[in-house]
Amino acid sequence: MPTARITKQVVDRIEPGAKETFTWDDVLRGFGVRTTTSGAKSYVLQYRMGGREASSRRYTIGKHGSPWTPLTARKEAERLWLMIKQGVDPVQAEHERRRQAIDLGFESYVELFVDLYLKKRWKQWPLGAGILKREAVPVLKRKPLPAIQRSDLSLIWDRTHDRPAIARLTHATLRKLFRWAVSRGDLDRSPLEGVEAPPPVAARDRVLSHEELVHLWRGCEELSYPFGSLFRFLLLTGQRREEVAALDWRELDRAAALWTLPAARSKNGKPNLVPLSALAIGELDELGAGDSWPKSGFVFSTTGATPVSGFSKAKRRIDEVMAYDAGGQAEPWRIHDLRRTVATGLQRLGVRFEVTEAVLNHVGGSRSGVAGVYQRHDWLVEKADALNAWGEVIKNLEVS
Repeated sequence: MPTARITKQVVDRIEPGAKETFTWDDVLRGFGVRTTTSGAKSYVLQYRMGGREASSRRYTIGKHGSPWTPLTARKEAERLWLMIKQGVDPVQAEHERRRQAIDLGFESYVELFVDLYLKKRWKQWPLGAGILKREAVPVLKRKPLPAIQRSDLSLIWDRTHDRPAIARLTHATLRKLFRWAVSRGDLDRSPLEGVEAPPPVAARDRVLSHEELVHLWRGCEELSYPFGSLFRFLLLTGQRREEVAALDWRELDRAAALWTLPAARSKNGKPNLVPLSALAIGELDELGAGDSWPKSGFVFSTTGATPVSGFSKAKRRIDEVMAYDAGGQAEPWRIHDLRRTVATGLQRLGVRFEVTEAVLNHVGGSRSGVAGVYQRHDWLVEKADALNAWGEVIKNLEVS
């Protein structure tokens, strides 16, 4: 078994043989170069954990070439020997590192949690899965679970600070995920341990008045693409903010005057057929530069590659216009209040409660329990009548 001081000159002179060979360093014990029959070279460290009776193990440092040169590989071998003297097995440590990076990476772990826990134990599992993928995965990405700190989670709370209901649901779902990870031995302690849940969401009954809707519509005209059109579309359809923000042209059918919201994008995991009023189609025609709408892509986007985000700045601009039009006084409101305003407007028009719930894709009341099991009518015609009537209300807005 050849030995020599491992240098670049020595490594370059090593010729491949009929079988795999090793050249060992004559200074640093266990450090060597492995050469395959094809001539590929890599740096290795051979060691034992324990006495002579323990079997030897071999750790591959890396292939010869950048970044592994004889010098950098030697330094890495010296670092590994320090680990070994402290009782840490480099092979096991590398195995654990890869397990954390792949199996315990947050994004992949969410998929595992959804498949093995949520789908089996949560009746409304798409809601929890959607919350994790929309609110947590974009922040934590592939970070290993054991490396997640409270400071990492604070970025999630920053994203949801103006959506108290979403913040509370996100906290509850993450808490369950981390507790499940602890129960499986994938995590020692939950990073949410000792963190208070967001306060319960106070019941809200805020509905925008006729005059406020006039000021809101004018405020939308003051906003550049995509926010002005997005706020108008929210008001015309009554759908949720995130569902409208990620609207794709592929979901729209102009001939049928229909938006098909897929279950994968719905907050409650239920698909929804949303009829488009003439006013809503007019908005889309303007965005699509005519009645031949694009075949794909986000309707509302500042990048073309991702859905629109950053609603706070646009909302503040609308508030400024509304306050100016109201003579300096304007009652605060939230984007979600538009959804309640649509529901209230439909009720004032005499729309049946079941139809209003179907428009909003709200699972409750007439669509829950036994009624939800046996009531399979999609109310599509009735929804179209309701949203067309609501579109006429918005079209004819005037300050009284």
